[in-house]
Amino acid sequence: MLSLRQIFSRQINSLTIAAALVALSSLASRLLGVFRDRILAGSFGAGQELDVYYAAFRVPDLIFNLVVLGALSAGFIPVFSALIKEFKPTRPLENDSAWRLAGNVMNFLLAGLLCLSAFGIIFANPLVKLIAPGFDSQAQAETVRLTRIMFLSPIFLGLSGILGGILQSFKRFLVYSLAPIFYNLGIIVGALYFTKLWGIAGLAWGVVLGAGLHFLIQLPSVYHLGFRYRFILDWRDASSRRIGRMMVPRTMSLAIAQINLVVITVIASGLSSGSLAVFNFANNLQSLPVGLFGISFAIAAFPALSASAFDPARLKENFSSAIRQILFFIIPATVVLIALRAQIIRVVLGTGNFSWQDTILTMNALAYFSFSLFAQATVPLLVRVFYARHDSSAPFYLGLISILANIGLSFWLGPLLGVAGLALAYSVSNILNFILLAVWLSLKVGNLDARRITVSVLKFALAALAAGLAAQLAKVPAASLVNMTTFVGVLFQLVLSLAAASLAYALFCYLLRSEEFFGLLAALRARLSFKKSPVDDQGEARGV
Repeated sequence: MLSLRQIFSRQINSLTIAAALVALSSLASRLLGVFRDRILAGSFGAGQELDVYYAAFRVPDLIFNLVVLGALSAGFIPVFSALIKEFKPTRPLENDSAWRLAGNVMNFLLAGLLCLSAFGIIFANPLVKLIAPGFDSQAQAETVRLTRIMFLSPIFLGLSGILGGILQSFKRFLVYSLAPIFYNLGIIVGALYFTKLWGIAGLAWGVVLGAGLHFLIQLPSVYHLGFRYRFILDWRDASSRRIGRMMVPRTMSLAIAQINLVVITVIASGLSSGSLAVFNFANNLQSLPVGLFGISFAIAAFPALSASAFDPARLKENFSSAIRQILFFIIPATVVLIALRAQIIRVVLGTGNFSWQDTILTMNALAYFSFSLFAQATVPLLVRVFYARHDSSAPFYLGLISILANIGLSFWLGPLLGVAGLALAYSVSNILNFILLAVWLSLKVGNLDARRITVSVLKFALAALAAGLAAQLAKVPAASLVNMTTFVGVLFQLVLSLAAASLAYALFCYLLRSEEFFGLLAALRARLSFKKSPVDDQGEARGV
């Protein structure tokens, strides 16, 4: 019987189990995010107050993405992982190069974030005028107030990002995957309680609380692994300089991506009131399957990809396994999301001040977002293959092309189609990014099991079409059994349609002899049988 401490500190080597763990935690976090959005929609509706909140979120989030994600995703994890390959816990901590690197990076990151946050707080007023020029003076003043509060959050998230990088490198995925749950809990506390004390500013304080909880939940596990904070600022350290060189193109890539989001905010601020809120509501809904399946598998696969980056046979097997498992889930999710988007939006957001017109606008945006789910879910994996091969330049240049396309399309389609045009531009650019990354990677690495992936995708697509048809057919009898003007009635129709779609997808995957479907069943049987199985510890090597 494992103790609670052993459970939280246990290393996870199986790709499937690690991905499942991250996915389950991601599901919990994103369901909390759905609950958060329901509270926001019911309390404020898709109007100017939420436009202010989302606009205020933009610049602090930009800082976090540029500084923290740029360092971690491109450089810290591969370099730190290489240092702990021969990790000896009995060695004196002060002589361990891995912990020295972690402390050095943390201190440089903290210094940079303190300076950037101070700059943001001081110059919040001109920054808001740049990102929300369409707001009136009152809305801009409120946005400035919330922005200054939220500039505290990147400091906590930056420190937490280093802790998360350490946990990923040691394959301690459980605690790492819990952090986003606590982040959302903090925002929910802000929405439920802080808003009663400080109005809309309570949402900003909830973001700060969530960032603090994101950091604190990971701290004990990293301490248990052996990390002790020391004040180190050694710019001559070879490993730190290597991370710095690797993060430059990644940071530039993220900068372009963040500029893209800023441009969307600028355009949305000039559209009808509530456009920015609708865009974020629809984006959050479509991000649920992307985070649940795409990002979870990409995170879980990254250590294996890093270990096999320059071994063509192993890289091909690991990549093929991960992308097929992502698409196994994301293709039916796309069909179901399009077929049941009205029911999903009414169940999730349809309360309080969220009107039917808000529902229609969110439905239209969600439909356009859904077309690119396959691209959004697989791009994180493709990008991590490049990072594993110590190439952060190619994703930058290829991403730059797609993001420039998105900005151009947003300026064209936004005024033409409203907020739905922004969603369409976003989808088109993501599909372009996927195509560019996949083609370039194939040219650099060679065949990545394209035939096997194509065969699997065709099976998924056929099964998903059957699932979509089953969902549509199930809606009719469900509507005749309940009152569709009530929450319970819409929820019943949604659940019945989802059940019909799931059964149809499973049946057709079985009939088509989908390799991934039977692999999933085998993994589930192995976990439920309480017997030692090769999937437990060798799943990564076997590509399960």
